[in-house]
Amino acid sequence: MKAVIMAGGEGSRLRPLTSNTPKPMLPIVNVPMMEHIVELCAKHGITDIVVTVQFLASVIRNYFGDGSVLGVEMKYATEEVPLGTAGSVGNARDLLDDTFVVISGDAVTDIDISKAVEAHKKHGALATIVLHRAENPLEFGIVITRDDGTIERFLEKPTWGQVFSDTVNTGIYILEPEIFDYIPEGANIDFSAEVFPKLLEEGKPIYGHIAEGYWEDVGNIEAYMRAQRDVLDGRVDIRVPGFQVSEGVWIGENAEVDPGATIEGHAVIGDNCRIDAGAQLREYCVIGDNVVVKAESELQRAIVFDNAYIGANAQVSGALIGKATDLRQGVRVDSDAIIGDNCSIGAGAVISPAVKIYPGKTVEAGALVNSSIVWESRASSQLFGRQGVRGLANIEITPQLAVRLAMAYGSTLKPNSIVTFSRDASRICRALKRAFMAGLNATGVHADDLEIATVPLTRFYASTNSGGVTIRTVDESPSDVEIRFFGSDGRDISEGRQRKIERTYAREDFRRELPDEMGDVFYPPRVNQFYVNGLIESVDIEAIRKFAPKVVIDFSFGTASTIIPQILERVGADVLALNPFTAERSERIPLGSGPGRLGDLVRTSGSDLGIRFDAGAERADIVDDRGRLLTPIQTMLLYVTLISRTKTASKIVVPVSAPSVVDTIATEGGCKIEWSPTSAYAMMDAADQKDVAIAVSEIGVVLPVFQAGFDAIAQFALTLELLSQDKRRLSEIVDELPEVYVVSATVPAPWEKKGTVMRTLVEESDPAQQVLIDGVKILLGDDTWALVLPDPELPICRIWAEGKTERDAHDILSRYQAKVERIVGS
Repeated sequence: MKAVIMAGGEGSRLRPLTSNTPKPMLPIVNVPMMEHIVELCAKHGITDIVVTVQFLASVIRNYFGDGSVLGVEMKYATEEVPLGTAGSVGNARDLLDDTFVVISGDAVTDIDISKAVEAHKKHGALATIVLHRAENPLEFGIVITRDDGTIERFLEKPTWGQVFSDTVNTGIYILEPEIFDYIPEGANIDFSAEVFPKLLEEGKPIYGHIAEGYWEDVGNIEAYMRAQRDVLDGRVDIRVPGFQVSEGVWIGENAEVDPGATIEGHAVIGDNCRIDAGAQLREYCVIGDNVVVKAESELQRAIVFDNAYIGANAQVSGALIGKATDLRQGVRVDSDAIIGDNCSIGAGAVISPAVKIYPGKTVEAGALVNSSIVWESRASSQLFGRQGVRGLANIEITPQLAVRLAMAYGSTLKPNSIVTFSRDASRICRALKRAFMAGLNATGVHADDLEIATVPLTRFYASTNSGGVTIRTVDESPSDVEIRFFGSDGRDISEGRQRKIERTYAREDFRRELPDEMGDVFYPPRVNQFYVNGLIESVDIEAIRKFAPKVVIDFSFGTASTIIPQILERVGADVLALNPFTAERSERIPLGSGPGRLGDLVRTSGSDLGIRFDAGAERADIVDDRGRLLTPIQTMLLYVTLISRTKTASKIVVPVSAPSVVDTIATEGGCKIEWSPTSAYAMMDAADQKDVAIAVSEIGVVLPVFQAGFDAIAQFALTLELLSQDKRRLSEIVDELPEVYVVSATVPAPWEKKGTVMRTLVEESDPAQQVLIDGVKILLGDDTWALVLPDPELPICRIWAEGKTERDAHDILSRYQAKVERIVGS
């Protein structure tokens, strides 16, 4: 049997370690990762190996040669351009004429390949995918198998709402040569995304084998450091070079460790090293070959590559030091910092946490380095939350971060693109917006500055450009600020776009333009007018004028006050306004709270309705003519009812957490319900389909005939139109809405347990009862159900339940809370 080791990746997320070293050649306990893989193959009797190479291929060829030193025979298949996982294996088809194993050269594993091959042959499979249970399956391809081992479903790079299992694709495959019938020569094609789903579609014998043992996909710095610690802890059955002189301590040939040096905890010291008296190596240190560690220096959780020099009194804590790098006396390198190969760090310099210094750089003596030395500075591993980038104003979200984030964003756009900008009335957002536009201009991207504007207006104008950004304080937490991103369609950018920006931010690969090619800032005229004209054309303005509505509006001191008066003038409404101007610091009544003064004024003035906007005019509360604040579920049922009566043969988008009765209401009115995941992006994406009249959820309302984004101003105009057509008082319609009982709760769930929760719920329930649109929804009969959905930002699972009565709903909720708690506890 032969093995194919894939070793062509660049490993961009591991820069600067991979700036001039192929990812498979990064050392794990001083041995290249790929060498550990070769030894694993040889251990299982596979000595005929084909290596697929592309990035810095000569480094791999020169190190391994023909493989004879390791007792194997190695041949190489070179990709001139990247071909994808399947394409790179297909490039070696002439060397593969029998059953073969495919394995990545940049993973750390001791999985029993022989057992996987045995299972493959037992099943007579065309392809067998080796699977592993992962604590956090979010970054991997999820594979769901049936009881007989056949594969039921693939899901690449899921969101938490799509994590239905914790069995992930390890990238280890056992394949028959017939697989090449599905891999066109020279094509860039992927096994997981294209080849395996095609086999599944055609009913070919494709199996999953869940393997025991250790497996770590070394995709980022965190995983790289973790794999080193796991080897030292004995969790992985791989070779550690050197002599084991005590529990967890290995020392290489000709290494000199002075008796006055201290080694505490697990450590590996390479060949020909010199550790002077007074040096302290604390837990989890990996020291490469030919390294000098001088007196009184202190290393802790440090990885030091070959030929480095650590000067006297230096301190390295939780950091990585590249090959042939020189740290002079008294240098301090803090946690998560990475110094690339061939760098020189002057005496007394301090490298702050998380700083990256790319290969060949020099830091002067005494320098304080608190930003990366590359092209620009560094990013967090996960920037985006549920709604953009959020944090404490001027503490976590600073002008410095705004500039770096803007350069990352701008580097993903084409030069001379134009991005729409807006903000609220706060000074912090004004400062952050200016910093953001400066960073964007540096990448050659222009800014259309709307200044103070609503979120819907920003979305609307962003759809005429390459995208949009709005920066605002958070209504429910005024000390927080959010940076929101919109695409060229006005919707929130996709998770794929978010990841691209995050990757650019993390590896600091920013585009810098020459001075005469930098972007500019423009102030487009009459944007409010364009927005109002578009909205007016999207509703029945004549019906609203005949209705002549009387309305009480609470502007919440927000930006809605800059645009709604123009709409009111066009529809001829009689309006009583509260808080009718934008203000930086004015107390706002949170959405969803009691109607308060708004309800009193609606009732005493005899108005048709009241509406309270949030500060950005993206969401709104509705108060009926009797002064009652509608709950989110009542609001949803109201719009489903009115739309199904007036816009038949339309689709209505609701989240999977909506009450079951919406389907009955819509069907009776000749409409169809489209069930959507619960996230804002998913709702907007579902709304952007043909024949969708509205999308409505607790997040807000989307009127896709106008724009496919949440827009409370459009919601207001639509409400007036629907009431003008229905002819009844709003309170009458509300009184006729059906009673529903949907309750919700949260259960603590550590990140490493979320995949287990989802997999177990799927396994323990009848597939015929499962709805896997977002999370796991279990249909219990008679319009009762439970929905469990992992939160994408917090270590919790959210649970919804619907029952026939309130008590019934709470009973179902309690039952599934107990289920999740049991799974988490196990």
